[in-house]
Amino acid sequence: MGKISRGWQLTKLSFGVIRKDKEMLLFPLISGGIMLLIAASFLIPMFLSGSFSASSIDIVFYIFWAVFYFVSFFISIFFSVALMGCAMKRLEGGDPTFAYGIRFAAERTVYILEWALVAATIGLILRTLQERAGLIGKIVIGLIGLAWSIASYFAVPVIAFEKQTPFKALRRSASILKASWGEALISNLGIGLIFFGLAMLGIAFIVIAALIGGIMGIIVGFIIAVVYWIFIAVLAQAVQGVLTTALYRFATTGKTSMDFPSEVLTNPWNI
Repeated sequence: MGKISRGWQLTKLSFGVIRKDKEMLLFPLISGGIMLLIAASFLIPMFLSGSFSASSIDIVFYIFWAVFYFVSFFISIFFSVALMGCAMKRLEGGDPTFAYGIRFAAERTVYILEWALVAATIGLILRTLQERAGLIGKIVIGLIGLAWSIASYFAVPVIAFEKQTPFKALRRSASILKASWGEALISNLGIGLIFFGLAMLGIAFIVIAALIGGIMGIIVGFIIAVVYWIFIAVLAQAVQGVLTTALYRFATTGKTSMDFPSEVLTNPWNI
């Protein structure tokens, strides 16, 4: 089986897992809700104090953003690990629950904290450099950020399933990516195209509503579209988490199929 075939199979596998365990959608949904609350608790006071840009209190500004980045990364990674734990259990024939995922992540809190600290630090450094750089500098820093994202692609599943420290996880991630880059590229491209197409349907809601109801129709259509886009975003994040888990499993075990009934793949898109 070639890389394209395996990549497509892993894409279908990811949708199939979500179809089988729809409660996995709770992880990105709750994570997103908490992130909004965190953003509000940080950004509203900052807005009211007029401290949105670095000034004479640079140290306070950067400490504020460092804490914000760290907390945000921790929440995101924690729920990603929880989702991946459930995905792996399902792929191996188990029947995970939401509570299982939370316990799975909680048992790895120390490793999540360590990786969140490293990821937040890198993110803050790149953001700070990009703000101060010119056009060419912004492009170069953007490429460095892209390289970091690629190199650390498997860092979270390595933390989840191997309990590695940050720098060992990064080295392990690069090694796994080297073994599965073709499948990762094809499956991520496939999922990206699928969700791009699904997201475009939201525009159709607005257009149709506008044609039917004028200004009021546009308002109603926009509200429907926003709700639809939120669902698509949650679904995309859940599928992406399962895909990363499936790719990790393939790279470390060679398995591209699931250990539960194959009929789940008969129509994996029927979520």
